[in-house]
Amino acid sequence: MRTVASLLILVLTGLAVQADDATRDTTLKAARATIERQIDAFRRNDAAAAYAEAAPQVRNLFPSAETFIAMVAKGYSPVLRPRSYRFETARETAEDEIAQGMSLQDEAGLDWVALYTLQRQADGQWRITGCQLKKAPGERV
Repeated sequence: MRTVASLLILVLTGLAVQADDATRDTTLKAARATIERQIDAFRRNDAAAAYAEAAPQVRNLFPSAETFIAMVAKGYSPVLRPRSYRFETARETAEDEIAQGMSLQDEAGLDWVALYTLQRQADGQWRITGCQLKKAPGERV
């Protein structure tokens, strides 16, 4: 009987871990989809759609889609129209917050690394709270 109970505990623990992994995968896919929607909007010159993917605290800093796009163009131009990008590691930084790494190549062929931060909103949607961007190691200015 003790062996059956132990086996049952192992099986249930394994199922819980699988459920946690599935939840994590779903969460990461949703957060990454937010970043992809914003990049796609940048590529289409759709300021309103790109702005919609920003979290409310970002929209409070930049009260219109035009001011938001101007800020991105000035300080984050590699994300406007990347030649290519790839998601790297991600981690949960707090409940309902994710840091998502990304490598990308800009239109000129320079490599960059980005760290996006996202927060799940009350409606369940992920929105971008920030982006740190720097040249990839080994790239020259």
